[in-house]
Amino acid sequence: MTDHRYLKVARALRKEIADGVYPVGSQLPTEHELCERFSVSRYTVREALRRLREDNLVVSRPRAGTVVIPRAATNCYAQDVVSIDDLVAFAAGASFEIDSNAMVTVDGEIAARTGLPAGTDWLAVRGYRRADGRRAPICRTEYYINRAFARVGRLLQRHTGPIFPLIEDVFGVSVVEVRQHIRAVIITAELAGELAVEPGTAALQMQRSYTTSEGEIAQVTVNTHAGDDYRYSMTLHRVMGQPGP
Repeated sequence: MTDHRYLKVARALRKEIADGVYPVGSQLPTEHELCERFSVSRYTVREALRRLREDNLVVSRPRAGTVVIPRAATNCYAQDVVSIDDLVAFAAGASFEIDSNAMVTVDGEIAARTGLPAGTDWLAVRGYRRADGRRAPICRTEYYINRAFARVGRLLQRHTGPIFPLIEDVFGVSVVEVRQHIRAVIITAELAGELAVEPGTAALQMQRSYTTSEGEIAQVTVNTHAGDDYRYSMTLHRVMGQPGP
């Protein structure tokens, strides 16, 4: 079984860097200190630090240890996701400003964008994701949360980061699968003003369905990005067969 503990270590350190616990120019704790803190092996810590280097958050220097560096400025919002844990870390890096939070009955238009059955009731949480240093939002974000988990809607004004870990914590369920679909769309006049682009501009719309271990859809998320403002990358690994007896 693959050991994903390094992703949890990387996620914790990435959040602390973003929160200013380790500002630019500061050193991260030594490998030995991180091993003791997270109760993991040195291999796990080294893999976590490798992920931070790949994210251009730190560099490792002889006799200086692992140092936090400023991220290069870019006009392109880049996403590199290879696991559900990475998805959590990615979403935690941008704030979510809510402009509506209410139960809705899925109509034909919502059904076409989300894949949800028309006529069913879901908690719709809509708003914009923003990142530091950007005037315009990163994207328009819509959450459609299963009615069985709608109680989390009361907690969202004080919650930061993605919603599905909150559903897991409150209701004791586990999200084990995320299905993602990406399609090209045209930005409407209403959305164009918020994203600071011209109406009719090409956009990418990402729809994700989050399924629990019980086979129930916990939420569906729809993110709409201006087409020239987004890059998605994915790393594929070959799973090698086990050696024979």
